[in-house]
Amino acid sequence: MRNDANRFRRKMMKAVGFILLFALISISSQARSIIQNPQPNPIFKPKTNSTNHQNARTCSFTVEITTSCSSVRYTRDQISISFGDAYGNQVYAPRIDDPSIGTFERCSGDTFEIYGPCTYQICYLYLYRSGYDGWKPERVDVYGYNTRAVSFYYNVWIPADIWYGFDYCSSYAMR
Repeated sequence: MRNDANRFRRKMMKAVGFILLFALISISSQARSIIQNPQPNPIFKPKTNSTNHQNARTCSFTVEITTSCSSVRYTRDQISISFGDAYGNQVYAPRIDDPSIGTFERCSGDTFEIYGPCTYQICYLYLYRSGYDGWKPERVDVYGYNTRAVSFYYNVWIPADIWYGFDYCSSYAMR
């Protein structure tokens, strides 16, 4: 009788161990997916005023935007972009869209040469969409003179009339 009770206890402990292990793996994989695939957020207000940058250097940035294959066939929406570094240097480009030449068509890539103040490592990027067609970018890559290339993975529909994107500047400030 005692052997049966010990066997039962061992089986129960083994079952509880498997359940705890499964729960730990599940929580760990969920946490990892959040870290690896962060979602964009809508908390941003760009500096859109025209301040005098006479003493600031102007740099060129290449921005490559890939539109998702699950986006609308093409969009006539107005698209703007803003990105920058942890030190307050911000590049702002209103109206990078041009429906007459087919920008932001489904499954396509568009490259823009954007000029603005020179930056250090770019750590945030936001997109703004105004219109009714909708648009789903897959990825935005930014290349600059004094910065490593950086990619921002969207793969979500950009809401209308709100700046929507990523800000990793706090993680850069800690380095």
